[in-house]
Amino acid sequence: MPSFDTVSEANMVEVKNAVDQAGKEITTRFDFKGSDARVEQKERDLTAYADSEFQLNQVLDVLTNKLVKRNVDVRFLDRGKIEKIGGDKVKQVVKIKNGIETEAAKKIVRILKDSKLKVQASIQGDAVRVTGAKRDDLQDAMALLRKEVADLPLEFNNFRD
Repeated sequence: MPSFDTVSEANMVEVKNAVDQAGKEITTRFDFKGSDARVEQKERDLTAYADSEFQLNQVLDVLTNKLVKRNVDVRFLDRGKIEKIGGDKVKQVVKIKNGIETEAAKKIVRILKDSKLKVQASIQGDAVRVTGAKRDDLQDAMALLRKEVADLPLEFNNFRD
């Protein structure tokens, strides 16, 4: 039985490279001279620091641009609330989403069942496995999911024939 896995995970190597590039740009930009603007990464958490909310938005804009240039989907980013840290300095934690949540996985399974395609979908942890009798049915299922699920950055891997 041909099958594939539907997953949602960011390329962490590219995220690290984008954070490093954003850090270099922030240190060299004139409007950030003498400020405490920076971006730090701990596992799947990015923390942006700045002197004001305006500068924080500028830092996050630089980071977002670098992520886009490195082909990391910005839908992976989950911005937290802006926190004040001593004086007028602020920080914001941005979490990188990993995996498909249960509700989104159920939605994917429901879309595939309602489509009348000859495929079966099963939730396996933070991925959805789709199996079918023919390779063409699986390709149709991929096209359907790309069209219907726009709020999640989906990837299809582990294609077995």
